[in-house]
Amino acid sequence: MRGAPLSGSVLLVVIDMQRLFAEETAWFTPGLAAIVPNVAKLAEAQPDRTVFARFVVPQQPAEARGQWQSYYERWKAVTLDELDPAMLDLVAPLASLAHPGSIVDKKTYSVFETPGFVERLEEQGIDTIVFTGVETDVCVYASALDAVDLGYKVILASDALASGDMVAHDMVLTRLAPRFSEQIEILTTDAILDRWSA
Repeated sequence: MRGAPLSGSVLLVVIDMQRLFAEETAWFTPGLAAIVPNVAKLAEAQPDRTVFARFVVPQQPAEARGQWQSYYERWKAVTLDELDPAMLDLVAPLASLAHPGSIVDKKTYSVFETPGFVERLEEQGIDTIVFTGVETDVCVYASALDAVDLGYKVILASDALASGDMVAHDMVLTRLAPRFSEQIEILTTDAILDRWSA
């Protein structure tokens, strides 16, 4: 049964679909490749209502804030002193779908920590956010919870999400997110497209 149509006040937020997570790095996420087609389908359907959030790492751990310094001491291999900056690029074919202004860089798990992001949503009259990308249980979930706290309706595209820990991925989709049933909806890519075009 078709749900209510998704209006023009919907934004697709694609989280961390970057070479950093797609290729053989310390943060390689095996499931990323499988979700690229669905993420691309959603982005192609609403190119002007799509934002690509990129996780941007520091040059070295000392440049990070607070406990992030300890975090990057552990993950020094992904700091820019050791990582090719091109690894921060979006994966193909998503890189070709991004247009000026559609890429948002973040330094933390949640895209809502990016300066100006909330103001951008308010200016565009956004009330619903569709999340895709990686990792379901880290950056996607952190962003989804921030969206909930700020009063947005959240839709998780179940077949356009992946994680390096698929047990944690499943836990978010089957146990954690359903606890927010009035605020978070879990839909397939096709169901989202069906309602977006309704």
